[in-house]
Amino acid sequence: MTSSGIHPTAVLDHPVTLGEGVKIWHFCHVMRGATIGANAMLGQNVFVAEDVKIGNGVRIQNNVSVYRGVELQDDVFVGPSVVFTNVLRPRAFIDLEASDYARTLVKRGASIGANATIVCGVRIGEYALIGAGSVVTADVPAHALVFGNPARIQGWVCVCGEQLTVTEAALRVTCPACHKTLERISDGFSLASHGN
Repeated sequence: MTSSGIHPTAVLDHPVTLGEGVKIWHFCHVMRGATIGANAMLGQNVFVAEDVKIGNGVRIQNNVSVYRGVELQDDVFVGPSVVFTNVLRPRAFIDLEASDYARTLVKRGASIGANATIVCGVRIGEYALIGAGSVVTADVPAHALVFGNPARIQGWVCVCGEQLTVTEAALRVTCPACHKTLERISDGFSLASHGN
């Protein structure tokens, strides 16, 4: 790693936008037009396609390709060998336009476990937790814990990652680990506006 935080074996196809404190490890490839936020980290052998947006504080572990159409908001964690797709009906013999790529949005603070596959066109909500090896084929609500093939909601998690005990009728829940209060919203949970 050089003093700039970019390993000499990494390839950057300029222009790219890099925030302060970015770390890019061995054998990474970042294509032109990509934006990587402050203090983000790309592990070994990460590929970032044209025009991809990666937020501040994002951690992408080894052997991940972030294809065109994928956006990772601030503080997202992507485990080793996670697979993102970007075309719903791929064909080798068809030249694609930018509009052919399905958008995938991973919202702030979400975590994706090792070897998960994210089928394009989904939205993963804030602070959601995707279990290792899962196949995500539909939107994931904020704070949901999902796993399986296809991934299904198995519970709910706090901002800190602690699994919550939530009854079906509960409108508010307090985390036993960090004591933050979450409230039910139309799509999952959110930090309570009057909570801590």
